[in-house]
Amino acid sequence: MTKYDWENEKVIGVNKEKGHCLLIPQSSIKAKVNKEKSKFYFSLNGKWKFHWSPNPFSRPISFFECDFDDSQWNEINVPGTFELQGYGMPYYLASSYPPPLRKRNAPNIDKKNNPVGSYRKKIILPETWEQREIFIHFAGVKSAFYLWINGQKVGYSQGSMTPAEFDITKYVKKGENFIAVEVYKWSDGYYLEDQDYWFLGGIFRDVFIYSTPKLHIWDIFTSTSFDKQYINSKLNLRIKVRNFSEKEKEFRIKIKLYEEGRNKEIFSLETDTHTINSLDELEFSISKQVLSPKKWTAETPNLYNLLLILIDGEDNELEYLWETIGFRQVEIRNSQILINGKPIILKGVNHHDFDQKNGYSISFKQMEEDIRIMKKNNINAVRTSHYPSDPCFYDLCDKYGLYVMDEANVEAHGFMGNIFLRRKLHKKWTKSAVDRMLRMVERDKNHHSVIMWSLGNEACFGEPHIKMKEEALKIDDSRPFHYENDLDLKVSDVFSAMYFSPKKVEQIGRLEKIKYRFPNGLISPKVYSSKPFILCEYAHAMGNSLGNFKKYIDLFYRYDNICGGFIWDFVDQGILVKTDDGKNYWAYGGDFGDKPNSLNFCINGIVRPDRSPNPSLFEVKKGYQSVKVVPVDAKKGVFKLVNLYSFQNLNFLEIIWELTEDGEIVKTGSIGCQDIPPMDVKMVEIPLNYEFKNTSEYHLLFKFCLAEDMLWAEKGYELAWEQIELQSFNEKELLNEEKRAEKLLVNETEKEIEIVGNFFTVKISKDSGLISSYRVEEEELFLKSLKPNFWRAPIDNDNLARVLKYNYPFLRFFLKESLWKRANVLKGVKELSWEQPTEREVIVRAEIKILKNKSPYTIHYTIQGNSEIKFEISFKPDYELIRLGMQTLLNKRLQNFRWFGRGMHETYEDRKNGAPVGIYESNVDGLIHDYVYPQENGNRTDVRWLKITDKKGNGIEIRCGFNNFICFSVWPYTQEELEKAEHVHELPRREELTLNIDYKQRGVGGDFPAVPSVHEEYKLKPNKLYRYSFSLESYKKTN
Repeated sequence: MTKYDWENEKVIGVNKEKGHCLLIPQSSIKAKVNKEKSKFYFSLNGKWKFHWSPNPFSRPISFFECDFDDSQWNEINVPGTFELQGYGMPYYLASSYPPPLRKRNAPNIDKKNNPVGSYRKKIILPETWEQREIFIHFAGVKSAFYLWINGQKVGYSQGSMTPAEFDITKYVKKGENFIAVEVYKWSDGYYLEDQDYWFLGGIFRDVFIYSTPKLHIWDIFTSTSFDKQYINSKLNLRIKVRNFSEKEKEFRIKIKLYEEGRNKEIFSLETDTHTINSLDELEFSISKQVLSPKKWTAETPNLYNLLLILIDGEDNELEYLWETIGFRQVEIRNSQILINGKPIILKGVNHHDFDQKNGYSISFKQMEEDIRIMKKNNINAVRTSHYPSDPCFYDLCDKYGLYVMDEANVEAHGFMGNIFLRRKLHKKWTKSAVDRMLRMVERDKNHHSVIMWSLGNEACFGEPHIKMKEEALKIDDSRPFHYENDLDLKVSDVFSAMYFSPKKVEQIGRLEKIKYRFPNGLISPKVYSSKPFILCEYAHAMGNSLGNFKKYIDLFYRYDNICGGFIWDFVDQGILVKTDDGKNYWAYGGDFGDKPNSLNFCINGIVRPDRSPNPSLFEVKKGYQSVKVVPVDAKKGVFKLVNLYSFQNLNFLEIIWELTEDGEIVKTGSIGCQDIPPMDVKMVEIPLNYEFKNTSEYHLLFKFCLAEDMLWAEKGYELAWEQIELQSFNEKELLNEEKRAEKLLVNETEKEIEIVGNFFTVKISKDSGLISSYRVEEEELFLKSLKPNFWRAPIDNDNLARVLKYNYPFLRFFLKESLWKRANVLKGVKELSWEQPTEREVIVRAEIKILKNKSPYTIHYTIQGNSEIKFEISFKPDYELIRLGMQTLLNKRLQNFRWFGRGMHETYEDRKNGAPVGIYESNVDGLIHDYVYPQENGNRTDVRWLKITDKKGNGIEIRCGFNNFICFSVWPYTQEELEKAEHVHELPRREELTLNIDYKQRGVGGDFPAVPSVHEEYKLKPNKLYRYSFSLESYKKTN
């Protein structure tokens, strides 16, 4: 039985051109460099006639014929995907295959469930293209397609993430031409595209036609190699010329190099004259010494423009080709990655090509925004997970300065767990894997931002990977190779791992034996000691996560062989959709009826789908910054500035300082731009000249701001900061003695203890032991009792919360920590007493019984005549706590918040390094964070005081105790509503706000994907006695 091409792993293309770098001829030496402006470039982007069929049997078989009637067809946008334009179902799975792909029957496809998109378009090519060679270029199509021109079948292609090109010269004609494309969503090629990504189909990248002369420079490879001092460099060119004519031709090439902008010529040379046979190709190499070129690095992305002019034997200039290059050399030496001879740290992120509206189809504008976000947040490297990105992305990385790990479109995660299926994978798909690798290398080899090739991701390890590297080295031996699943480091030039804890990373830094995945057991330093170590994925940023991040950064600088890593990942892959009543929300796995699915496992970004920041981004920016301030004699203003850049002098940043007293700025200044060479230090003195008070807290904040405009940010942008504590927190007694002198009256009834002051009343319930009423000037400030709270709406890292909720809900009952969630966790008063030591003070002691806990929860309330209530709380939990705090509902007029603590954004105990201490203010909209999947959010840590006020500035002031800070959060919904919601639009926006006053919460973790990875110091441990205090009182603006 004859196999279809799209389920035959031996067929990966028919009549498809071999991979090469794309060179679009220009019409003159003065023409613009960008290909879209060339007279020989014809875009096919835009509207196409379109028909969608649920399977191949229902497709319009004769649609490719020129006279086929498509008048009733709709139109579809190209580039774009079927599903996000209304055709078929988006499908999300993290690590296995959708139902149409049956791995035990691979490479076969479920033919009854293989949607087909039929595309038609009419065009008129320029008349000036006659007597030229004409090619059609598809930059990306999911996942397989056939092509017809003017009713004639041209060819077939699969392999979605690298270009498919066809020579269509003999198919096109003068005047109107008709193009037909038949796209199959599923193919055997999709078995190698099992990335943690949405499964979509269609023509999702640019499509265009271009023309060349019959004698054409088909491919060049540019590389640079420096002398031992890294001063002068050779520019090495490997050039391939093709002759499409029936005649033998002579040619030579004039080569010119210019500084970027083409204002200054660096050199000009001509090659010897070569002879090329008809219908043949000729490859040759040439080198040229360049004296003291400006080097390309991510910090200093200096570029040059290379011009090639093809001249025939009759001295006719046939074409002008521009290529952008950088002088950059990559080496591995002494277990470090060197760029131009200097070691670097990869402060990276994994990046998917993803748009909230268009899925795979990401615009140039969006790519540029992504890179600007990275640069603004000190990210210097990107891994193209897990496939080659859109070609424009690399142009931008060259231009803006980002190191790129370019990854082949080879992932077969669904095969990983079965050794027999793995063998099948290696046997059947070696040819495809090698083809994908070579096409990536050929396409991207001239991008000097690409410093490493990756052989794919999570596709086991075996013969395909060995062959991939062998063949790629024949094209490019100037870059190292990466592959994480190569546990014996047979082909990988770096030791790579995913989600190693800081503890394990430190073991590698110390060159110790380490435990790795089963069945490999221990890995000896003999295997890895000569190789740089890279975390190809780490700091899993799913939802409220990225705890412990600073620990990784410290290790990057502590050990030379720990060379950095790539956060997982950049953007939440939520698809923007509308509810029936017009509300926008971001959809994830299962929202389209796709079953099975991986729910919100696609929501792992440090930015949201619209590129607004998740709170973790601030932690990344601080952790990745390349400047450090070390106090020498802090109160005298003497500090050491450390430049951690590898190539850039720190003098591109202006240094501004602010001195704060109890959070208020009392003195500011600037020490200008300091001349500090890369990886060097300098002593500076700040003219503080300030008299420090013993009772105050002092901080000195350094801001490092751009001194000039950059491509990615304007002058004045704050790129880094450092805050030094000059004098620590020292709580002061601030009570108003006149108010303290006011007398208190106690009324005790069967149900409550009522304490009455001059203008306020406090009621404490005898049943619960809790404050049931706090009235100031006859108005209730709390609408619910201020009650203990031990729970939080689970974050994604809380014991696989989402997986358990949907797949094994009964297991959650057995999690000891789930006891703290139960509504009846408070079992009433064990003991309640009160006393009035003076007429101005009342003390109430309550011991509250806690479900399945031996020790009671104890609160001592001390009520003063000025309306202050001091809370002294002690508790010894039998099980690990999620949270230790109190919760209430605020009077709806209390809507404004001002605090002295960390901010402005959300922080948690293990994720607060990116927030300086200061005084901040906000309303509730600025205090919550809408994670795509609703969960615990909005916490602020290290809070000294919090003022909650109405429009007039009156309300409540809450202060931390003598020996502890507090945390707080505020939501316009209840905790129960937060936990129940599955999308943000399901959350109400209530006027009565939920207030949390916490001692602490458990950290958020983040070492591993969506599992608890909270470090010991950030846990609320069992069998430990916790004591803390805080106070609250009514507040008036005149206070």
